[in-house]
Amino acid sequence: MAKSAGDASEFLPARRTIPTLRKAVQGCRGCELWKDATQAVFGEGAKGAELMLVGEQPGDREDIEGEPFVGPAGKLLDRALEEAGIDLGDAYLTNAVKHFKWRARGKRRLHQTPRAGEVEACKPWLEAEIVAIAPRALVALGATATRSVLGPGAKVTRDRGRLLEDGPAPITMVTVHPSAVLRAGEDRELAFAALVEDLAVVSAALEGVRGKHGTTGSRAT
Repeated sequence: MAKSAGDASEFLPARRTIPTLRKAVQGCRGCELWKDATQAVFGEGAKGAELMLVGEQPGDREDIEGEPFVGPAGKLLDRALEEAGIDLGDAYLTNAVKHFKWRARGKRRLHQTPRAGEVEACKPWLEAEIVAIAPRALVALGATATRSVLGPGAKVTRDRGRLLEDGPAPITMVTVHPSAVLRAGEDRELAFAALVEDLAVVSAALEGVRGKHGTTGSRAT
């Protein structure tokens, strides 16, 4: 059986395109999370996408289907992007951690937040995706993604909704993960409106820097 390494670095391919990275990630043993996951879930979206959205980790549906943001949180995110004026066809969706971390409760698999060491171990994959896609804008969704993208000093509660300097893309922002909106109970509509408002800031910033020819990416397969 393959042993886990200190992080994912040694499992990255020499040629780091999205297709080669997606193939190589299935062999990653950079932390222990691969042992209980169905598969690694790599990013999906437009080749040369203007916008990259980074979540925490795959959920139950994503782990089974092998694609990011296909569960309830993903459907909510799709609606928020549409209301913010962002074309999903110009976006690339991924997660900070590529394997689903869970614990069993009866027949259900319940999400568990990745530990800081697990997030750090998976970081080489995210860094390689950012280089390969080279997005104009990057949005970190939730605390785990924010820590992976910007380090432990960044806080969603303090920094959400405003453009940040020194990020990995010219336009960088953090906001809540769509799953937090789903958990908001009676305040769900307010939480959804706040997420749309944050994404609209990114949409406006992209309009401001978009070239006269625009960008229409093809799917990064």
